[in-house]
Amino acid sequence: MDLAAIRLAAETPVLADRATVAAAADDLAAAFVDDPILGWFMRDDARRTAARQRFFRVLTKDSALIDGEIERPATGGAAAIWVKSENLAPMPLARELRALPMLLNATGLARFGRLTKLREAMDANHPMDRPHDYLWFLGVHPDAQGAGVGSRLIASRTRRLDAAQRPGFLETATPRNVPLYQRHGFEVVREYRPGDEGPLIWGMWRDPRSA
Repeated sequence: MDLAAIRLAAETPVLADRATVAAAADDLAAAFVDDPILGWFMRDDARRTAARQRFFRVLTKDSALIDGEIERPATGGAAAIWVKSENLAPMPLARELRALPMLLNATGLARFGRLTKLREAMDANHPMDRPHDYLWFLGVHPDAQGAGVGSRLIASRTRRLDAAQRPGFLETATPRNVPLYQRHGFEVVREYRPGDEGPLIWGMWRDPRSA
């Protein structure tokens, strides 16, 4: 990977489309290999890596492209999925049924209940009293991590949120990400666990900054 080119391209990201969505999904799958939330509900066997790749390919193509925006450097190497809160209504039954085989493949039967608990906890702790942009996923390929690529993707979006005077919201279960998001104006407003043994999740809200 050309790290300098990725850093530069992350300052003015482009939107993934049908031609590039698979590459964005693969970057996310690589980035989330050690994520505490995915690690808790994803299956824990020899099919785990393939299941994670399929999870992101289906999620980006069948959900994120429809309901949100996938921002990425034109070079690849990272991706951020943003969804407007107005589009966070329950998924139509037909789409839920189409996603079920992928979700079962991701969790295996033994951990499907964990995914259900996670979704319930996230729904209960997602502030919906004001319209906002929701950062569903942000990931940088391991070969491009530690160079400010993710920070540049966040900054690009938050500048536009400030211009539109629109809030933002995200969740993370990775402690080192909390100060990163705080530097971009997000503040912790929720702390919760899905179930008694799930990972600690921080919900972070960002009010728009004035001009």
